[in-house]
Amino acid sequence: MARLIDKKCKLCRREGMKLFLKGQRCFADKCALSRRDYPPGVHAQKRIKVTDYGVHLREKQKLKRIYGVLERQFRIYFENAERMKGNTGENLLSLLERRLDNVVLTAGFALSRNHARQMVNHGHFAVNERRVDVASFRVRPGDAVTVRPREKAKKMVSEAIDVNKSQSIPDWLDVKGDEMKASVVGIPRRDHVPHPIQEQLVIELCSK
Repeated sequence: MARLIDKKCKLCRREGMKLFLKGQRCFADKCALSRRDYPPGVHAQKRIKVTDYGVHLREKQKLKRIYGVLERQFRIYFENAERMKGNTGENLLSLLERRLDNVVLTAGFALSRNHARQMVNHGHFAVNERRVDVASFRVRPGDAVTVRPREKAKKMVSEAIDVNKSQSIPDWLDVKGDEMKASVVGIPRRDHVPHPIQEQLVIELCSK
């Protein structure tokens, strides 16, 4: 399965913002972006004129990297969002938010997005009591995401819940930490997306 293997801190520096790819560690004082707030590379600090296309491209790259999807998969999400009723940009964000690995992370069951994806791929979670090991699995209202009865999985999730106890949970999820269960009670809206993404720029680029 294809995945992003670039160093996480370099991705944040390239986009000029925290993508929170390392979870709570991104709030620490040792965050690379706070110490070197310029893109990586030898010529990174040279003044380069950014074109209109470059601005649009950077927004798309931010969105892809935040949710950990590659170009081909991102195109599929965009095509699906276009076919749905309503605003294409909001539809795109909603589809990405409903990925199983994102639900696991948002519910506080994982320390980072990579950690969430790894646990899902290893089959540590079930949706409606059926084992699911595909990180891109799309949850729907009424679905219940639970931790499978494995000691190793329960220990990892318990530790993550303790670390993320101050994390706010959006109202489209009903999370019961003591039961290690997250129920999907609605469709995520634009105001549920915590990332400062200008989705309209992404749609304009992908529509060309």
